[in-house]
Amino acid sequence: MSKKPHFYLDSDVFIAAKNAYYAFSICPGFWKSLIHYHGKHRLYSIDRIRGEILAGRNTDDLVQWTQNELPKEFFRATDSEEVKNAFTDVMLWAQRSGQYSESAKAKFATEADGWLVAYAKVHPGIVVTNEQARPDSKSRILLPDVSKQFDVEYQNTFTMLKELDVKYDWKE
Repeated sequence: MSKKPHFYLDSDVFIAAKNAYYAFSICPGFWKSLIHYHGKHRLYSIDRIRGEILAGRNTDDLVQWTQNELPKEFFRATDSEEVKNAFTDVMLWAQRSGQYSESAKAKFATEADGWLVAYAKVHPGIVVTNEQARPDSKSRILLPDVSKQFDVEYQNTFTMLKELDVKYDWKE
């Protein structure tokens, strides 16, 4: 039997869920399933994603859920030497790339995406994001493109939910 992979969630998974399909008032089961699969050692994110969520605008319910419901252990620390070294590799790749604009490189350097790829490289797992690959992009460095560059698997929220065999069933 093969080991089941870990999934590492990007901040957009939380934010898009809250703002659309899985809003807290529409689908509380989504949020409960994240906690459940974390308890099964399948779902995580990183400390820097937590920072993005807590710093977010117009996400009061998401901030409160993150602070009050989601176990702190959900967010893995990125302060190990291995993760820092992998992050350095990601940043060097981004900064040396002739493809991206300087503003894209500067924005990428301030976000958690590089840290998420670095963490998944050191602690193999699947990065979960709603971003789509755009290998020709010049104005934005996208998480799927960085993941591909560093041989880190990625997928979207729906694929992760299918792999976890999550079902949100409605009963009258």
